[in-house]
Amino acid sequence: MATPFQPQKFIAHTIADLPRSGIREFFDIVQSQKEVISLGVGEPDFVTPWHIREAAIYALERGKTTYTSNLGLLKLREVIAAHLGPRFGVHYNPKNQILITVGVSEALDIALRALLNPGDEVIYHEPCYVSYSPSIVMAHGVPVAVSCQAKDNFAVRAEAIERVVTSRTKALMLNFPTNPTGGTMTRAELEKIAALVQRHNLVVITDEIYSELTFEGEHVSIAALPGMVERTIFLHGFSKAYAMTGFRIGYACGPAELIEAMMKIHQYSMLCASIIGQEAAIEAIERGEPDTTEMREQYKLRRNLIVKAFNEMGLPCHLPRGSFYAFPCIASTGLSSKEFAFRLLAEEKVACVPGSAFGPSGEGYLRCCFATAIDQIQVATDRIARFVARVRKG
Repeated sequence: MATPFQPQKFIAHTIADLPRSGIREFFDIVQSQKEVISLGVGEPDFVTPWHIREAAIYALERGKTTYTSNLGLLKLREVIAAHLGPRFGVHYNPKNQILITVGVSEALDIALRALLNPGDEVIYHEPCYVSYSPSIVMAHGVPVAVSCQAKDNFAVRAEAIERVVTSRTKALMLNFPTNPTGGTMTRAELEKIAALVQRHNLVVITDEIYSELTFEGEHVSIAALPGMVERTIFLHGFSKAYAMTGFRIGYACGPAELIEAMMKIHQYSMLCASIIGQEAAIEAIERGEPDTTEMREQYKLRRNLIVKAFNEMGLPCHLPRGSFYAFPCIASTGLSSKEFAFRLLAEEKVACVPGSAFGPSGEGYLRCCFATAIDQIQVATDRIARFVARVRKG
C-alpha cells in the first residue's frame, strides 16, 4: 500500500521554520475590515508621476516587450551611474558594476546568496525591515541582530557591532534611513563603522532605498567613504522616491566580481527585470527630481503633524530624519505592541503595524506610515488619542 502523502514533510526545514511576515499577517486581517484608516503598508500614496507612466506607455507603443540583457538595459545602467556620482559620491562602471533587479528585494536576496556559505554570520541592525533576517536564513546564513535605541535616534553604533563580530562574521547589512524607525546615520558614526569593517575584513550590504527621503542633514553612503566602495554592495531602487512600487525596479552596484556572482543567480532565476519598468526608470532618474522634491516636502509636513500628535497624547516619538514612518513608543499603555495594534484596529478602525513585526527590539513600539493624506492622519491620530485615553483609564 502506498504511503499517504504528507506535503508538510517535504518542505525544506529553513522554510518550514520561517515565520510569516508580521506586516502581511496583520494586513490580511485589515483587509476584512471596513472603513479602516491605514497607517500601515509602507507605500507612497502618490500616483507615479504622469511623465514616468507615459514613458512606460510609450515603450509599449514602440513594441518594447522583449527580454533585456541579464544586467539590464545599458542606457538605464548608464543613467544610474551618472546619477550616483554627484548624488552619493560613488562611481561605478555601468558595463560590469551595476545590475538591474526585480525590486530591491531581489537585489538583497541574490547579494546574500552570492556571498554566504552555510553558517556564515551576517550582522544587521534592529528594528528592521521584516525580510532581512529571513533573507539571511534562506541563504543559509546566520542572522545576528544589533539593537538600536530611541535615545540614539535609532542609529546603530560601531561599538555595538564590534561586540558581536566573530570569526564567522562575513557581512554587515545596513539600511539608512531605516524602515521602520526613520533613523539615519551621521558621517562620523559611519566612519567608525567603516573602520571596523575594514579591520575585520567584512563585506557591507547597504540598502539606501529611502535616501532621497532624508528630511534634515546630509545623507551619507558608507560606500563613499575611503576604502569602502571595493567592499560594499550598494542597493537602491525606484519604489519610494518616485512612487513606483508596482514597477518592481531595483539595482545593485559593487565590485565587478560580486556583481558577476549576483548576475549568475539573477540569470537563472529572474533572467531580467521588465523592459517596460526599465524604460520608465530611465525617465524617472533623468527627469523625476522635481517630483521627488515635491513628495519629500509633503512627507515632511505629514511627519511633523503625526509626531507632534503622538507626543501630545503621551506616546513618546522621536522625529524621524528620513523615510515616511513614525515609531511611537506605546509601552506606557501597558499593552504589548501586538495587543495595542489589534485593539486599535478593532475599537477605532485605525491600522498600524506592531513594532514586534520588525524584530524583538521593536516590541513596545508601533510603526505608523505617514504616506497618507493629511486629513486622514488627523482623523487617525484623534482616534488613537481617544483609544490611549480609554486604555489608561482602565
